[in-house]
Amino acid sequence: MQHTSIDLASAPSATPSAAIDDQERYSRQILFSGIGQEGQHKLADAHVAVVGCGATGAAAASLLARAGVGTLTLIDRDFVEPSNLQRQVLFDESDALQSLPKAEAARRKIGQFNSGITVHSYISDLVPDNIAALLGKAQLILDATDNFETRYLINDFSVQQAKPWIYAAAIGAYAATMNVLPRVPSESVPLNATSWEATACLACLFPKPPSGPVETCDTSGILSTAVNLAASIQVTEALKFLTGQTSLMRRTLLSFDLWTSERSEISSAKPRKDCTVCDHREFTHLAGTNRPHITLCGRNSVQIHEHHRPVDFAAMRDRLAPHGQVRFNELLLRFERAPHTLTLFADGRAVIQGTTDVTVARSLYARFIGS
Repeated sequence: MQHTSIDLASAPSATPSAAIDDQERYSRQILFSGIGQEGQHKLADAHVAVVGCGATGAAAASLLARAGVGTLTLIDRDFVEPSNLQRQVLFDESDALQSLPKAEAARRKIGQFNSGITVHSYISDLVPDNIAALLGKAQLILDATDNFETRYLINDFSVQQAKPWIYAAAIGAYAATMNVLPRVPSESVPLNATSWEATACLACLFPKPPSGPVETCDTSGILSTAVNLAASIQVTEALKFLTGQTSLMRRTLLSFDLWTSERSEISSAKPRKDCTVCDHREFTHLAGTNRPHITLCGRNSVQIHEHHRPVDFAAMRDRLAPHGQVRFNELLLRFERAPHTLTLFADGRAVIQGTTDVTVARSLYARFIGS
């Protein structure tokens, strides 16, 4: 797990904007009666984790940072590519050409428009072994992932820890989002001391993840407007929570198709009796039971995340150079050997592009990186 943690308020690059007064910066938001001065102070003290820094996550992180949420934890396992630029608002052409990890690229961009907050970036896959370390200090979790395996993992952790999270998704012209306010055991008090009436969890509405093929941005395309709608609704609900107005939070799974203007809502107002997760408290995803290798969204690729060891990129470059094209920076290494491209991260995790066959991906990893 690679971690970059920088207090942007004290970073040298923050000097030009450090003189901007918070009262002036947030003046229009403070004028809004739902936030006000007191709410702005609460936002400054808040800590939100965003899981995934792709299209939805980049938009959500930007909105949270501009709203003055004091601490952000950004988690993403992926890197910036040219196809991201159509909809991922925190990235530019330079990020794509350098294949910068998304979490780090997002941290750098946020530092350019708000140096008064702290941003932690983790270039990592969220898995059972690291979820407590990555999400434990946040008081709210925003989902911006591209797979249901990770969403059900977040749901398990949320219910176990009585830590709220907000689901969001976008594909094509379709956007969806749902608030999850888990039950709080009588002997427990959440870190932020905010009380709420419990909603359904993800498993209440959908006891099992989808088992068949699901649409991806590569197969169905995606509109940036759908992404921004999902993120805007998600962050607005987050602002309600962070300012202590949980009674105003929506209690439905909301979906909206921007192209057809079709809209639907499914009630999530109450936990489902006999829910495996929030009633029986069986956390199979958190336990890592039968956790698969994850095929990444629309990328014809497989992620290998079972190896956690430091990588010497310079030595690896020398080893791989006779076998294909290699380029690297301090954050990742790219090895191209047609028809496959292997992207290796500093902790030994890799993304193998050009196949969806786990056996082929593992074979390439073992052949060129080592088992």
